[in-house]
Amino acid sequence: MNLSFRQLQTFVEVMRTGSVSEAGRTLGRTQPAISAMIAGLEREIGFPLFERERRRLVARPEAYYFMEEAEFMLKRMNQSARILREIGNLDRGKLKIACNPAASNFFLPRVVGEFTRDKSNIEVSLMMRSSPVVAEWIASQQYDIGFAETPEPRSTIRTEDFAFGCLCAMPVGDPLAHKSAITPNDLHDKPMAVLFEDHVSTVQIRKAFKDAGARLRQRFELRTFLPALQLVSQGCCYTICESLSAASHARSFGDRGGVIFRPFRPNLYLNMSVMTPANRPASRLAQEFVTHLSLETSRLLKSVDEGLI
Repeated sequence: MNLSFRQLQTFVEVMRTGSVSEAGRTLGRTQPAISAMIAGLEREIGFPLFERERRRLVARPEAYYFMEEAEFMLKRMNQSARILREIGNLDRGKLKIACNPAASNFFLPRVVGEFTRDKSNIEVSLMMRSSPVVAEWIASQQYDIGFAETPEPRSTIRTEDFAFGCLCAMPVGDPLAHKSAITPNDLHDKPMAVLFEDHVSTVQIRKAFKDAGARLRQRFELRTFLPALQLVSQGCCYTICESLSAASHARSFGDRGGVIFRPFRPNLYLNMSVMTPANRPASRLAQEFVTHLSLETSRLLKSVDEGLI
């Protein structure tokens, strides 16, 4: 049985008004068009719904039985059409986003909040895991979008890469705060917080100190930079962190953060990527969010370059 929306709409309107002419006026169609639509509906279902009496349609009992079902089908079809419009307008849908700890504290929640502020029917799953786990989730297509440290090239992940410069974090009022940039010699034998031994930032920092002939005094070893910045704020140490963690700390705590940042020389970088599964097409909603996330990441990097943190 192949019932059309217009057939159901016409039938319901005839039943509501009790008149072909009234139904035609309501729907903006001629009486012959209404009669033809009803006749086509009856042919499709295989039995008459109306008696024809003196050019009038008189509803049979079967029509009253069918009325409730027709109204239900129209309601569902209208709802489906509305949902499709919302999907097309990016006003409805689901996003599964994974990010590493550096992005989870401030940056990604802010980006997601801005993107969904006027889209109340969009559902978002935002999960924080280590960068390797984020990459695995994207490669296995468990998540739509990932934001984490750049993984090794692989055929299952599509990336857009960003280089986050490293900054030296020190307590407010520290004697080094007057300097425009901090070098390994400035930090010679000073207490430092660094990440685990084989993290790319730790490898770069150790090499920079070695090349400068400065001693790296490791006081704290941590998994992420956010707790390192808390230790810095308490005057326990210095740390050299990528600018995403620096911006997250500065914008989360404001004047209460207890930390100031200065560029570190030589230039060190930690690469971060917006990741999507390479072996499946992204939804229009995911594509739009990726564009928004990439734009906001570029803006963050520009603000760091301009010294706004």
